[in-house]
Amino acid sequence: MATPKEEARGLFRQGVQAVLDGWAVLQIAVENGFGGAHSQEKAEWMVGAAEQYFESNADLEPEEIEDFLAELMNNEFNTIIEDGSLAQVSQQLCLFFRQSQQGDIAVMHDAIIQLAQKKQETRRAVAKSQPAAESSSEEEEKEEEAMDCSAGSSMNGIQSNPSPLSGGTTEDGWMLVTRKKK
Repeated sequence: MATPKEEARGLFRQGVQAVLDGWAVLQIAVENGFGGAHSQEKAEWMVGAAEQYFESNADLEPEEIEDFLAELMNNEFNTIIEDGSLAQVSQQLCLFFRQSQQGDIAVMHDAIIQLAQKKQETRRAVAKSQPAAESSSEEEEKEEEAMDCSAGSSMNGIQSNPSPLSGGTTEDGWMLVTRKKK
């Protein structure tokens, strides 16, 4: 049977894993391959690297963890985080580390369960929204194709019947840039 200290250390690793698994910035970087072909492996490596950083440094402050994670994300995923999530993640990691040092096993276990439940809820919400997102993007592509076909004939690269949005802005404020037809 594991000693309370070993159990707390194992829970700290699980806590680090849960926090990083729930960190949207990291998950987006992994899902989109910002770290290259081995993005998932890099995310898994980050768990051990963060755990080791805590164990190797005494009395870490959340700002130090922010700097460490920001450097890892920049170096491994070519990502600079500016959404404020670094502060939240580092505070959560520091809290887990303090709890592991104090032997608050029950509190850590409950927090890990809550993080896992949040992650599952987020995944369900994303899964429900994906079919709608895919169909709306397909509809947008069809609309764009229809606009390309109905834009009118061109003479010397000038459209005789330009689209009302061509060169202008859309309802949501984006500028529409189209390619010249030859």
